[in-house]
Amino acid sequence: MQKKNILIVDDDSRNIFALTAVLRSRSFECLSCQSAREALTLLESDKAVDIVLLDMMMPDMDGYEALPLIKRLENREDVPVIAVTAQAMVGDREKCLAAGADGYISKPVDIDKLLELLNNV
Repeated sequence: MQKKNILIVDDDSRNIFALTAVLRSRSFECLSCQSAREALTLLESDKAVDIVLLDMMMPDMDGYEALPLIKRLENREDVPVIAVTAQAMVGDREKCLAAGADGYISKPVDIDKLLELLNNV
């Protein structure tokens, strides 16, 4: 299996650190950004990104605003975006998917569920 390049977008560096550590231990390559604007800039480049893990609740530009912008990038329209959010109420998953996410996982992240999602997108 080819290594997947994961872009982690989260305004909390602790979340980035934890996800990166776990994913790298499972042979994923990881990039990270602490804002949606920074992620959009990176995604406009030629950097290899196979999957985006996008925090939905960030200051400045949240995931709901960033998702359609990511999906409109010419070179990234087929890149799966997984919504990662602390919102785990009834209807939040559907709201993320309706916004354009290809998958959804709530915080705290269940690593087994995340790995399953990553392998299925």
